[in-house]
Amino acid sequence: MAKMRKFIITDTRHIAPFNQPARELSILNKPLWLAQRDALSDYCETEIPVESLKEVPRDQEEMIVHRDNLYFDEPFITDFITQARNTGTPCRAAFKPSDKAFTNYALPLSTSIHAEPRRDGNGKPVRDGRGRDVIDHYEIDLWYFPRGYQPEAPIIPIYVNSGGTEVGYYSVPDYMSNQGNLTHYLTKRAMLSVENWVHVFYANVIFGIFSIGHRFEAKQEESNLFRLKILWKALIEQTQVLSCSELVHIGKNCSIDPTAIIQGPTFIGDNVTIGPGAVIGNCFIGNNVNIAQGCQLMLSVVNDNCFLPFRAALFMSIMMENSILAQNTCLQMCIVGRDSFIGAGTTFTDFNLLPTPLKAESIDGKLERVGQVVLGGCVGHNCRLGSGLIIYPARMIESDVVLFATPSRRVIKKNISYEESDHHDLRPEVARLHKQKYPRRVEKIGEEAFLESW
Repeated sequence: MAKMRKFIITDTRHIAPFNQPARELSILNKPLWLAQRDALSDYCETEIPVESLKEVPRDQEEMIVHRDNLYFDEPFITDFITQARNTGTPCRAAFKPSDKAFTNYALPLSTSIHAEPRRDGNGKPVRDGRGRDVIDHYEIDLWYFPRGYQPEAPIIPIYVNSGGTEVGYYSVPDYMSNQGNLTHYLTKRAMLSVENWVHVFYANVIFGIFSIGHRFEAKQEESNLFRLKILWKALIEQTQVLSCSELVHIGKNCSIDPTAIIQGPTFIGDNVTIGPGAVIGNCFIGNNVNIAQGCQLMLSVVNDNCFLPFRAALFMSIMMENSILAQNTCLQMCIVGRDSFIGAGTTFTDFNLLPTPLKAESIDGKLERVGQVVLGGCVGHNCRLGSGLIIYPARMIESDVVLFATPSRRVIKKNISYEESDHHDLRPEVARLHKQKYPRRVEKIGEEAFLESW
């Protein structure tokens, strides 16, 4: 079948604390724009940026239109396009309120997902006993047009089901989970609008490497042939089933100590070094990564050129490119931006000691509930954090910040902006050694806004 055209609606809003548009942020070791392109590679070749749906040409060609901050994986887009082509009419991707995976992760902190009320026979919204609209479905900024964009033509919703399954930790003490369980909804098809650092976490971990592991388990439960293939590989390679090459994909020129334990599904890039006693389970590791002795990684994403010295640990966390996590430091449900350094022994806490709801700053600057009981913090790009800091749950540290561990500021209880960076208090000749590389968009004015970063 001939490939269709693709139009991308640009979203220039910056995502705090990175101070970059969503399309530039990393999802499974790829910038979002490249993840979108790869997911649509079987259907589209050309892509044309536009500022709104109104700019899409009204010709007779088959086309896809989506916003550039929308994350979707290949199973999601395949399901949507297959259903849409079968209708032969203009369509928009949607999901039902009953889809717990999308409602739990895509709806909080989002402004680009549109609620559509249920309507009666006269086209009027149906209201509940409290006078509120009953939501029929939610629509996202992903359209299919079989013969070009026609503003007057009705657009029908195409419901894509996440195939979510509840997985996690059960019988957890109530003071942490509030309900005895600490669970997530893992998906067969993933989608969300990236408008917050929390969405970057969801896309990489919950809808990313965690759901990839869930899909593997589902596949081996459904297919006896797949189970036999895994068992045969393990017998031939004389290794444990979860460590065989069918589940642990290793790139070129890697150096892995024989005492390291690696269990899949895990993806390891090229030129990776893994030291003695390292334990890695269900992770995505990029190229040129150095993981020293005694490190532990679980359900995490480590992008290209990162370094983890001895006894560093990651759990459900993301390290973007060129970052360092020093020894004896543990990140749980956190994000570290590119080119950042986290000092030894720094601790990111992930749940409130008293059961108050965790909140994060939305793209509109408002504090809103994230809908999760536990969540770590987020460090922007080009940050330098000293040793022994303690960061409260769901706090942000803006790009280009330097934090020294001092008696007056060792515990980080609030979001830290660039203006509060400790390097501003140093002598000018020392302070200027740390260059600001990721200013907020509102700070770029006049001619500077049009200059290339290089």
